[in-house]
Amino acid sequence: MSAKRLLIDLKMLPEEGKDLEGELPAEIFDLPKGDAVPTGPLRYELRAQRFGSELLLTGFLSAPFEFTCVRTLHPFVQTITLEQAAVSLEIEDGGPIDATDALREEVLIHFPSDPRCDEGDEPQQCEIDPRYLAVDKPGVDAVETAPREATDDRWSALDALKNTDPDH
Repeated sequence: MSAKRLLIDLKMLPEEGKDLEGELPAEIFDLPKGDAVPTGPLRYELRAQRFGSELLLTGFLSAPFEFTCVRTLHPFVQTITLEQAAVSLEIEDGGPIDATDALREEVLIHFPSDPRCDEGDEPQQCEIDPRYLAVDKPGVDAVETAPREATDDRWSALDALKNTDPDH
């Protein structure tokens, strides 16, 4: 069973720190439509330790997501796994600290910038569909080039400017 939030009670945190393990529901990611879709909970195995006015969480984070491949446009699942995550939270008062959003953000910043299905949990053949390649399209364009205006002195004046800085 997963808790809705990860709350850490500083009053119950021993001086030497404490190990935390569990899951947070996929709903914590709350991503916009069209973005990646979480397919399971955020799993964590963390060491929580206080250092002055800072709470440091170090350890393992993992959450599976369904991405859309940038090459094939097919969905695939890739688990974002951080073996050595480190999250620092500022302690503002002595009450419990909610670490949920910080863990969420730590996972999100590790999303692939260009998700590819050959890098998924079950790698797939990742080849671009030939229908999307420009080289397979006819070379004739049906669009005619628009006629140019005679001259526009405003642009000519800008084109005439010279860069006087020799370093640029």
